[in-house]
Amino acid sequence: MTLPPTPCLVLDLDALERNIARMGAYAAARGLALRPHAKTHKSRMIAGLQARVGAVGICCATLHEAEQLAGAAPSILLTSPVVTPDKFARIAAFVAGGVDLAVVVDHPNSVPALAAALPSGGRLRVLVDVDPGGGRTGVARAQDAVALASAIAAHDQLTYGGIQHYCGSDQHIPALADRRSAITARNAKLAETIAALSASGLTPQVVTGGGTGTHGIDAEAGLLTELQCGSYIFMDQDYGACELGGAAPFEQALTVHATVVSANHPGFVTLDAGIKAIASDAGSPRVLAGAHPDSRYAFKGDEFGQLDLPDGAERPAIGSRIVLMPSHCDPTVNLHGAYHLMRSGVPEGLWPAQGRGYGGDI
Repeated sequence: MTLPPTPCLVLDLDALERNIARMGAYAAARGLALRPHAKTHKSRMIAGLQARVGAVGICCATLHEAEQLAGAAPSILLTSPVVTPDKFARIAAFVAGGVDLAVVVDHPNSVPALAAALPSGGRLRVLVDVDPGGGRTGVARAQDAVALASAIAAHDQLTYGGIQHYCGSDQHIPALADRRSAITARNAKLAETIAALSASGLTPQVVTGGGTGTHGIDAEAGLLTELQCGSYIFMDQDYGACELGGAAPFEQALTVHATVVSANHPGFVTLDAGIKAIASDAGSPRVLAGAHPDSRYAFKGDEFGQLDLPDGAERPAIGSRIVLMPSHCDPTVNLHGAYHLMRSGVPEGLWPAQGRGYGGDI
């Protein structure tokens, strides 16, 4: 098989499988359930690989992801609150179809609306989303968590499933000691919330959260029962710059391949991969192969990138393939319809990324 045309998303299957096995073994050895976040990969095949090494299910960020990946893993947790009737109806369809789905809520108004949408005799697990302090989603105070959990438990068709406590921005603090300090402060609020719920007879059976950046810290803290790590399977430049601890080191399994398409100016060449091929929110990708490692990539529009070469470096020829490490794997995957697979350096077909996008009018 020949290498795929560029720009393309390339997945090293050997590295992927080792990363999946490493995190699975780490969680199992510490008595933690592993529910990897599928927003990273959006792939039924990868969800299945994770389930085969012990994952209890997957997390999905959107209903579209959940609809595309249903059945690929034993269960799904929808990690973003839904608040509109059309989405309540789609959740009801999961329940009617026998899919093991759980959702999160962060406002009492969502509770009766969810219950009313369910089919007769159907039950839905509902978790309280707790804001760890980032101000994104989740209840702000322990007493709000108690009130919301009580409202869930009061409905015959709803099962109070526990709480979600996800510290998003803290995952990427580079130094492990600084990250541990930040999470320790967040965990004080989590412990307070768990205590308040327990005092009200609502002890959470599931406390889900954590991520690639904090999985080791979360395991040490002993408050979570379930880890939502996602990016460990691929890695990227952002996490590669972090001192991770825990089950790390993880291998770089995901790359973007580009081709040199122009070389008419001294000091740089132009690649065929721009912001439609590589997510730009976390900075520029890094060169892994095909050019001097000190070369610097810069976005030059939708279709192009500029590769600035260090003084004295050999210029890659037109047609040369350049291998790049994405700065942020999740949104980079969302730009591509498929993974081009490699094993031991040999092309091995492709896998679709079924859950990419938001689903439009689905």
